[in-house]
Amino acid sequence: MDRLLVLSAQVAIAHGHRIEVTEQADPLTDEPVVLTLVDLDTGIRYRREEDPSGDFSRWIGRVLRCTVTMGSAGGHTTLLVDPLGPGPTGAKVALREADAAAEAAKAEADRWGGVDRPPAEESERFW
Repeated sequence: MDRLLVLSAQVAIAHGHRIEVTEQADPLTDEPVVLTLVDLDTGIRYRREEDPSGDFSRWIGRVLRCTVTMGSAGGHTTLLVDPLGPGPTGAKVALREADAAAEAAKAEADRWGGVDRPPAEESERFW
């Protein structure tokens, strides 16, 4: 699934370049915030002024589209990225997805009769 990254800086990365993204969940909105961005093909690093603290996730992707917007109030960049590999996983995201999978499995088990029924008693064997 493609990811759309919006950065409050002018970051020009060519189509097809591999990037490494380090992001952290915003404590107020629980939305991911990009801390660092590294163009692996050119070696150029972009990072925020403040140092990262707390839990963060790191993932690699390939740039599908890059749009740099220029303006008087500063510019911003929109990157459409195809994540390579397992994708971004932070602890909160992984737990949320695991809980959703467990709930879906329980609902499916209930729908099909589940395994919570008492087992049938075995009939007595005789020879």
